[in-house]
Amino acid sequence: MVSKLTLQYDGSRFVGWARQPGQRTVQGELERALHTILGEQGHDGEPLTLTVAGRTDRGVHAWGQVVSYRHEALDPLRLNGLLPDDIGVLACEPAAEDFDARWSATSRTYCYRVLARRTRDVFERGRAFWWPRPLDRSSLEECAKLLVGTHDFTAFTPTETEHKSFERSVIRAE
Repeated sequence: MVSKLTLQYDGSRFVGWARQPGQRTVQGELERALHTILGEQGHDGEPLTLTVAGRTDRGVHAWGQVVSYRHEALDPLRLNGLLPDDIGVLACEPAAEDFDARWSATSRTYCYRVLARRTRDVFERGRAFWWPRPLDRSSLEECAKLLVGTHDFTAFTPTETEHKSFERSVIRAE
């Protein structure tokens, strides 16, 4: 049995998604909660592990991160009761046996926010890039149009990676 989790989290106090010894991570917190309820083994007898659609870095937030694991689906309220208040499970549901959050993903959406005003905003700190000068929106829109299409992103990839293909299609940029 495979389950699909949909999460949101505020990444401000995490070093990223991936479990790291001695560090606070989203994966570590979520695994702790799942292991508390389900134990440390999946239905297949293997260790209960999580697969994520895409790992996030330090300080990155998620609105709809998808995760899969091999075990029964749980009531989100039950999981949320064991999670810190900066992680929320939005849904947890049974998925197809061949569902894998990483390999079944067909697209990803990213949002980069710019706060364009003279004074900073304490509530947007860590959530938006503060730009205290006038913003040339038409130039930004022209640049965004250039991103649409299929491009090779090898230059943005770490040298040690599992990836074999670095071409990605940008469907929309605005």
